Amino acid sequence: MKTFNIPDFYRSRIITPIKGFRRKNDKLKRDYSPTVLDFGPVQFLIARHFGFCYGVENAIDIAYKAIAENPGKRIFLLSEMIHNPDVNRDLVERGVQFIMDTKGNQLIGWEALTAEDIVIVPAFGTTVENQHKLSELGVNAYVYDTTCPFVEKVWNRAAQIGEKDYTIVVHGKPNHEETRATFSHSKENAPTVVVENMKQAQILAEYMTGARPASQFFEDFKNQYSEGFDPAKDLQRIGVVNQTTMLASDTQGIADYLKNVMIRHYSLRPEQVEDRFANTRDTLCYATNDNQDATYALLTHDADLVVVAGGYNSSNTTHLVELCEQKFPTYFIESVNKILDRQLIRHFDLHKKEEVVTENYIPAKTPVRIMLTCGASCPDAVVEGILVRLLSFFEGARPIEDVMQAF
Repeated sequence: MKTFNIPDFYRSRIITPIKGFRRKNDKLKRDYSPTVLDFGPVQFLIARHFGFCYGVENAIDIAYKAIAENPGKRIFLLSEMIHNPDVNRDLVERGVQFIMDTKGNQLIGWEALTAEDIVIVPAFGTTVENQHKLSELGVNAYVYDTTCPFVEKVWNRAAQIGEKDYTIVVHGKPNHEETRATFSHSKENAPTVVVENMKQAQILAEYMTGARPASQFFEDFKNQYSEGFDPAKDLQRIGVVNQTTMLASDTQGIADYLKNVMIRHYSLRPEQVEDRFANTRDTLCYATNDNQDATYALLTHDADLVVVAGGYNSSNTTHLVELCEQKFPTYFIESVNKILDRQLIRHFDLHKKEEVVTENYIPAKTPVRIMLTCGASCPDAVVEGILVRLLSFFEGARPIEDVMQAF
């Protein structure tokens, strides 16, 4: 696999060697058991897979290359390159400006750009409309295009099945940059509708079978369908693709559900299924799958608490939090600065959509077992900072150098 030039300040003297050790001893990625670091009074269980994925490392490599190759030029990002506050903050400190926020709201007007400016496309990709706008301005956004190859794979698959007269069903968060980009590219080739969850998939199924009046579709899926969408005609043949950071099990569940609806409604024999439902299993992102599978394996062990690091607007990270909080007290934090002291931690509550402070999050027992993982856009250095900060609360803990000798 291609290697990337990642700034050293994103790497870690603890986490990076552990990852290298696990890769060397498990080249086929069959062992999803966590790495256990035993410091005596505290033990850390670290997920087998987490942190920068191929797409994120590719994006960081290109973005820093753009800065290095263009001294004195204005450099812009269409929006946050990835959903990590540390990475985006560093880019801003180096002079990079954001044209839009993560919701697509304009921060800098298009008229302010010139053909001399450098524009970086984020890892989520961008819409066809934005590509056209940049082209009209004379900006070549393909020079520093950090779009994840696995996102482009979804676009290409959607185009392929669209050319075969399938309608595209995109499983994703309608307002997420990646979903907006995928929707934009998909609708160039086929009628397209976005479903956010199983509940919306079940509603869509009722339009597929005619159980709901077609006229109601436009209210139920407001701002989630392509122009000219005809539910009576366009839901007779479908294929499901996804925002790559969604839970793979959720995407597969939605796809299986809609496929079974087709089979029952049209009384399809096995060899007839693809007449109505396209096979798109190959659009699930390997990194999302690996991180989620590693989290499932992590959760088969016992622990007192879980700390998940990453950006609060990171889709793949929030899904890891959802998995962990089903079993253990889980604290979702952006960085080590959220660990206020041994008694207090400031963390993001997914349900309240805000930061809260929890007291006595570390139990008064020995040993304390803490699980650690993070999202695909979180640097190893952030996880190291969290581990070291937590470790400092335990008197008599073994030195890091002694524990790291095994790696």
